[in-house]
Amino acid sequence: MSRLTDIELTSQTSDGAWTWRAAGARQPRGTVSGDLIGTGGRVGAVLRAELESGLDGVEVISVSSPRPVRSATDRTQRIEVLGGTRPEPGVVVSLARGSRPRDRDGAPEGRERRPRRDGGGRREDRPEGERRGRRAPEGERRPREDDRRGPGRRPPTTEREGRGPRPERAAGPRRDVRPTVSAVHRNAALAGLRPEQLPVAEQLLRGGIPAVRQAIEEQNAAARAAGQPPVAPDALLAMAEELLPIVNLAGWKDRATAAQNAGRSMRLRELRAVVASSRTVSLDDEARVLAKALQDSLNERVTHLREEWERRIESALEADKVLEGLQVSARPPEMATRCPAELAVRLAQAASAAMTAELAVDEWLALLAAVLDSPVRRTVRPAGLPDADEARNAARKAAGLVPELAKLIGLPIPPPPPRRASPPPRRPLSGVSGGGPTAGP
Repeated sequence: MSRLTDIELTSQTSDGAWTWRAAGARQPRGTVSGDLIGTGGRVGAVLRAELESGLDGVEVISVSSPRPVRSATDRTQRIEVLGGTRPEPGVVVSLARGSRPRDRDGAPEGRERRPRRDGGGRREDRPEGERRGRRAPEGERRPREDDRRGPGRRPPTTEREGRGPRPERAAGPRRDVRPTVSAVHRNAALAGLRPEQLPVAEQLLRGGIPAVRQAIEEQNAAARAAGQPPVAPDALLAMAEELLPIVNLAGWKDRATAAQNAGRSMRLRELRAVVASSRTVSLDDEARVLAKALQDSLNERVTHLREEWERRIESALEADKVLEGLQVSARPPEMATRCPAELAVRLAQAASAAMTAELAVDEWLALLAAVLDSPVRRTVRPAGLPDADEARNAARKAAGLVPELAKLIGLPIPPPPPRRASPPPRRPLSGVSGGGPTAGP
């Protein structure tokens, strides 16, 4: 599901893309293609963007100009009471600008009131040409909406008022589309069952064994209300246990076929769920081939994301963009992804050499914040510390995560975090040895 939010452009990469963060946030959140930003992009610009969250991160779908900020006077709402000039006790009357006083019947003072509908001014007493909704005689054109609107009225427009036309999305198919799951295998499985098995199989497709139990309870309640004997649930539950593997396999085949047909347009999270659910069903030969194909596709996509992540870090280091490399390393494609040892050493050395005492305080603090979020924070050795209270306070707070900062501020290096001890093995109960109790004296 997409959402609209304000983003701020922070920097531009070598390939023309822009890094962005939420307006008012401290850390960058992701990247956006330069084609969406256009030639008017600049660092610090705040834009209105449509975002979509997924397992691969937050993707920017479209970008438009920010919503105009309303002043405090525009946000203030005032309730104006339209009524007569005769003040009532305890009521403050404020007439709207341009309004006229009205009498008790609601008509403006000094103007003749129209006759009521139930009197002489009923619809039937009006002239033929003044009746509303009459059918036009033959040969006469019925007035259109533009004619009934009257002069001086503005025709309806399809553009959004105050915001201009809706921004166009980039051409091409949309990524990560949820595929449509068919019921081919489920229908084939139902067609091979006996007639007495069909109601039970349909309930299994709806909600498994709990749905079968609920249907049995509802049927027995209706039978008791009608004075009929209830059905025995044991036989139906035994039949449901027998049909459950067949129904589950048919449902998984439908999901797996839809995932295979969707290809790379399917969300990675949903593809992983389909592959994981293959271990919970009893697969036949056709299902094993399908599960292996989906597993290979999942491995290929995960490998591609990891290699692309490592390539972005290497390209940032080669372009001497240490801050960008640290920020990319803090956002792996998966939580279990680890930075290669050689690349981690290069990243830590580049960050250590960039954090010098001659660097500006704000740039040094930005590097420190990126180091704290990166996986190489404990191996970074800053070359220096700027002579500023803000930098020393930040180094003192971060000394627990970056141990080398303690040397720069004259503190003892904190010890590494202790490893979690594995729980002790359970001891056998007293009097129990092997498989049975010990014999007494």
